[in-house]
Amino acid sequence: MKNTALTDVHTKIGAKMVPFAGYNMPVQYVGINAEHETVRKAVGVFDVSHMGEFILKGDKALDLIQRVTSNDASKLYDGKVQYSCLPNEDGGIVDDLLVYRIDDKTYMLVVNASNIEKDWNWISKFNTEGVDMKDISDRTSLLAVQGPKAADALQSLTDIDLASMEYYTFTKGKFAGIDNVIVSATGYTGSGGFEIYFDNEHAEFIWDEVFKAGEPFGIKPIGLAARDTLRLEMGFCLYGNDIDDTTSPLEAGLGWVTKFSKEFTNSEALQAQKQAGVERKLIGFEMIDRGIPRHDYVIVDAEGNAIGKVTSGTQSPSLQKAIGLGYVKNEFAKEGSEIYISIRDTKVKAKVVKPPFYK
Repeated sequence: MKNTALTDVHTKIGAKMVPFAGYNMPVQYVGINAEHETVRKAVGVFDVSHMGEFILKGDKALDLIQRVTSNDASKLYDGKVQYSCLPNEDGGIVDDLLVYRIDDKTYMLVVNASNIEKDWNWISKFNTEGVDMKDISDRTSLLAVQGPKAADALQSLTDIDLASMEYYTFTKGKFAGIDNVIVSATGYTGSGGFEIYFDNEHAEFIWDEVFKAGEPFGIKPIGLAARDTLRLEMGFCLYGNDIDDTTSPLEAGLGWVTKFSKEFTNSEALQAQKQAGVERKLIGFEMIDRGIPRHDYVIVDAEGNAIGKVTSGTQSPSLQKAIGLGYVKNEFAKEGSEIYISIRDTKVKAKVVKPPFYK
């Protein structure tokens, strides 16, 4: 089990630690609902240093990224971030990721913790033009400072004008007196905020400075459990649950990051799938009857025939109702359709709604 540079800090302040993606991670500190509410209403800090970071450098760096990712990275400019995915050769997804353009020959890819080795091997396989690739995951710490008060809470630590940063842009500068820190207006909660990348050696110092600066704004540490309820309220996909090696980006509603203006891995087959239409779709749903949907519960029609599967489900702390994501046959994917979740052999009524659940 790997530790992040902040594992001892989490243990000291009483976090409940669990194994996650090969790392010892804080799942909660005081409770999911309280932590969830902190991020929706004020500001919370997640240690997400388990995420992977690769640096790709050289004249052919963009060509390699264009070859392996589904989105069009040629649209990026210095300081811009793009959400994308790595399609496999069988119609599924190797991983979803963020692409950061540092300059026209230097990019950072941010990948899921559980897929670091898999993604590295996958991208390397296509690196036939000598792009310089570095895996900096083990020496990089990452804090996600999320919530409506994030900019105010962090502003005293940097000269970067945080409030004016556009969504999905980043800048490299001084933060808490440390040089070369990447501050990115990105996040996985739907409540705004920033993600901050820096070397492990500064982790405890930056953590302490963030909490000192954020104290007047009610800043709190937040665990992975609330990260999951927050992202689910937004309808954001989680790799391994809602997307994986067997799900097509088109089935998953990721057509918006699948650009056929260029050739990429399996683009021909995906384009044919787009023209023919998919047979199943990832939908959002909310429960009408009482019951909480969980990963892998079967979705059925009124007659009890299996029509799909739940991929993520929870009791939404913000909405006080049970919500979920799942794949269903195309004919049941229309907004407003009635579906049923099989919970302990009982048909529990739900209806298809369009994410985000939390507006």
